[in-house]
Amino acid sequence: MKALTLSPALAAVVGDKPLPRTEIVSKLWVYIKAKGLQDKINKRMINADEKLRAVFGKAQVSMFEMAGLIGKHVK
Repeated sequence: MKALTLSPALAAVVGDKPLPRTEIVSKLWVYIKAKGLQDKINKRMINADEKLRAVFGKAQVSMFEMAGLIGKHVK
């Protein structure tokens, strides 16, 4: 997989080194689980904190929607 350059908002969550998309998603899940941001009732939903809100653009996203939103923050 090709390493992608991250936007400043995404780099604040996963680190500032270029990463392949698969690593970005993995690191996002590590962050989400460490902060307890997965919705307690509907596990498919992610409740964004301040850093993730800058990446997602809204307070809650589905785990399927998350992959599409990441695309706006990589080159």
